[in-house]
Amino acid sequence: MVSDLMPEGGSPGARLEADQVQPFLLESSDIRGRLLRLEQVSSEILRRHDYPEPVAQLLAEMLALCGGLSAMLKYEGVFTLQASGDGAIRIMVVDVTSEGAMRGYASFDQEKLDRAVAAADGGRPTVPALFGKGALAFTVDQGSHSDRYQGIVALDGDTLADCLQHYFMQSEQLQSGIVLAAGRRGGAWVAAALVLQRLPEESIGNIDHEDDWRRAMVLQASCSPEELLDDSLPLNDLLYRLFHEEGVRVFEPRPLVEACRCSGERLEAVLAAMPRAEIEDLKLNGAVEVTCEFCTRVYRFDDADLERIYAS
Repeated sequence: MVSDLMPEGGSPGARLEADQVQPFLLESSDIRGRLLRLEQVSSEILRRHDYPEPVAQLLAEMLALCGGLSAMLKYEGVFTLQASGDGAIRIMVVDVTSEGAMRGYASFDQEKLDRAVAAADGGRPTVPALFGKGALAFTVDQGSHSDRYQGIVALDGDTLADCLQHYFMQSEQLQSGIVLAAGRRGGAWVAAALVLQRLPEESIGNIDHEDDWRRAMVLQASCSPEELLDDSLPLNDLLYRLFHEEGVRVFEPRPLVEACRCSGERLEAVLAAMPRAEIEDLKLNGAVEVTCEFCTRVYRFDDADLERIYAS
């Protein structure tokens, strides 16, 4: 469904609820965009983990970034963002299925994190300060019926947005503008993203829209984190406020939900592929316990379960 954007303060039916990705197009220049604000999704994911503030904020931003980028693609499967390095944050992973199910987690070293925060001297640590020497990978996995696509970029930019914008420009020749925001609202985490991408010139008839792109970047940069995270400001109103002179057109929003894909059946398959002697070494109090890194759910397999697994 396609519709023209209502004027600011227009019909409530035109407003976007949280936890949806709103696709849009700037008609004057064929610049496409995605806008989203995560509330329940980000809160549920972060509620399960007692992350320190710098880790929680970065993970919330990565959730918003993953939701925005995945909505730019057509795929059937799983889109994953994974950042890893030798610094305070060892690994941070977020993924979203083509049906909109999101999950995420982070692993970190508390002593290294304390040093990175202290070195920032009251400011926010940069991505390299938190990850050290590392890389950000994004993967589109469509299962056995299609080749896996992966892009990798060094974590050299101060922010996640900086890293991705550099990759798209250097590797895909696709100009992108990304604004991310995350913060606590009433004890819960809210995250938001505003993503713009300039279509290749050949796809729009070799029309030179360089001035339009620069103008769109200026307008995007005028959007403050407070506006992005303000749940009293409907996102369609925000789009109108930013881009009404460009002729912004919105499309059917895509809902997002928090949902983990772990299951006892999958873990049983993993255990069955391991030598029984190794499984015995993993026992604690007479059973093997496995905790899902994403949702923290604990799976327990006692001797009877292991006999059944290996018998089958």
